[in-house]
Amino acid sequence: MITVVQVSDVHIGNSDPGEERARRVFARLASLAEPIDAVLVTGDIADHGAPGEYEIARELFASLPVPVVSCPGNHDDRAAYAKILLGRQESDGPINQVAAIDGAVFALCDSTVPGENGGYLADETLAWLDRVLSDAPGGVPVFVAFHHPPVELHSPFIDGVRQTGSERLAQVLAAHRNVAAIFCGHAHTAAATTFAGLPLLVSPSVISTLTLPWEGDGIVDYEPPAALAFHVLDDAGRLTTHFRAVL
Repeated sequence: MITVVQVSDVHIGNSDPGEERARRVFARLASLAEPIDAVLVTGDIADHGAPGEYEIARELFASLPVPVVSCPGNHDDRAAYAKILLGRQESDGPINQVAAIDGAVFALCDSTVPGENGGYLADETLAWLDRVLSDAPGGVPVFVAFHHPPVELHSPFIDGVRQTGSERLAQVLAAHRNVAAIFCGHAHTAAATTFAGLPLLVSPSVISTLTLPWEGDGIVDYEPPAALAFHVLDDAGRLTTHFRAVL
């Protein structure tokens, strides 16, 4: 069994309460009653992409006793993200990473387009993902993660800035049978759907919650608490997700 906690859209630097929310979330993760296998952060770690925001994130990541893996979001700055959180210099190209943790492989794709709020997986990212899926050891599940949802979530605002060109991603995934689930963020709402015949889990946000069209006016609500997702992949290959608020 593999247990992964997903945190998304932290937006450190958005406000003082925002940083407090982030610290509460990571304090909760540091004090769990039973161990988990990994924490996955699916983008928008920083609000302005400023180095100081990533310094705070690095401190929070280091406070946990388990591996933390991440991918960037549209609010993140590739150079600062790579230097401070990954300890490496990067070109202007996508920051794609692969991590093997406790019987699972994480394919962490960069769906960001510099200067844009919407997302797109570059051809080089899709080629990279195809290689990662081909090279993964037999019988080992792969979790594919990125920031932008590749499907409509029935929110006009979010659907206008989702990941485009996703039919190309579907073609890559269809060529492999080792993907256990797809994880993303960006939408600031807990959601569960499918993509390319696979589970697609959208993480709630730390900083705010999306207002759905039938709930009223406005884009996001800052009153609901921060939230996260616990993903449990059992030995039979069945994925269960629990969404939790962090008060």
